[in-house]
Amino acid sequence: MTEQALLEVAWTDPVTGCRGYLVIDRLVRGVASGGLRMRRGCTLFEVRGLARGMTLKEGLNYDPGGRYVPLGGAKGGIDFDPYDERARDVVARYLHTMRPLIEQYWTMGEDLGLRQDVIDGVIAEIGLLSPVQAVYPLLEDREAATARLAEAFRIEVGGLGLDELVGGLGVAQATLTGLEMLGLDKNENRAVVQGFGAMGGATARFLADAGLRVVGVSDVRGVVVNPAGLDIENLLRHRDRFGGIDRDNLKPGDELLPPEAWLDVPAEVLVPAAISYCVDSDNQAKIDAKLIVEAANLPVTPDAEELLDARGIRVVPDFVANSATNSWWWWTLFGDVGADAGEAFDKVRARMSGLVTSVFEVATLDGLSLRAAALRLSEQNLAAIQARFG
Repeated sequence: MTEQALLEVAWTDPVTGCRGYLVIDRLVRGVASGGLRMRRGCTLFEVRGLARGMTLKEGLNYDPGGRYVPLGGAKGGIDFDPYDERARDVVARYLHTMRPLIEQYWTMGEDLGLRQDVIDGVIAEIGLLSPVQAVYPLLEDREAATARLAEAFRIEVGGLGLDELVGGLGVAQATLTGLEMLGLDKNENRAVVQGFGAMGGATARFLADAGLRVVGVSDVRGVVVNPAGLDIENLLRHRDRFGGIDRDNLKPGDELLPPEAWLDVPAEVLVPAAISYCVDSDNQAKIDAKLIVEAANLPVTPDAEELLDARGIRVVPDFVANSATNSWWWWTLFGDVGADAGEAFDKVRARMSGLVTSVFEVATLDGLSLRAAALRLSEQNLAAIQARFG
């Protein structure tokens, strides 16, 4: 895999002066896939790493017998506060600038700090067909494919959209499979989920439904803790669109801790599902879990991951654990699954269970970290894709 990205674009907003970036790591069949995030402090270095992660994520989910053939990796990022009232206008100006790339090369969607409805609204305003229109030339029947995806996005289960649920289910299944590979009983272990937005909230729901006791979840204001297990459905009913939890609707036994205390809550499983680089070489020493599952992108720094692995704490890397959302988009658009929640859930469970099992097996057989094992599997698939499509 090429070490240098194919294209890097740096943008300065003419109104606020904030900076934005787009990195296309590589193209496959002329197209790259990856979301757009908005957060204060976002950097080109971060976006570059995320784009590389998308390439790896696409490669891991290559199925020679499937209709969907993985694309290249890309990522966009804007250094701006998503809570600022000017945020939508900043997104509009950024997307207007990137319009030629979205038309031909970059398929994109929501990421940290942005919701899909905001992106879809801006895309329509600037006269584009879709945030994924660059992939249209690869579709056999564009009208049927786009109608199927639109129908899938209208599906809700338990008050949450299917597009939100598939990502959380993927992370939850990665967690459950990881516990199984470690010989741990899901019903006798606890989990803490950092972040309660689209990914974190759905992950917490599926973990709780599977019997894992979710004892802590966090948002930007702090951590909600209950050693007996949180009522996840109650928390989901009382959160805002950014994943903020309403403190006035907590249940008896729920306690509040400051934001940084999420690592202090005793649990066997940690799921960082909010921000990048939240576990570093210093605070990793506080972790006494057995398994970390990266629902967010790049939440554990490389040096921290080495230290954790040396202590026997397994880390399921982001491009494995959170790959289901991206894959579901393409499975649905290309026709590997229909606009049906049950069909999507079955596909996600089977795919993530098989993928995580393979990663653990390679790691155990060859004495590798889970990341190194996943990298090997992804690079093998990328080589196969290159040989097939050039």
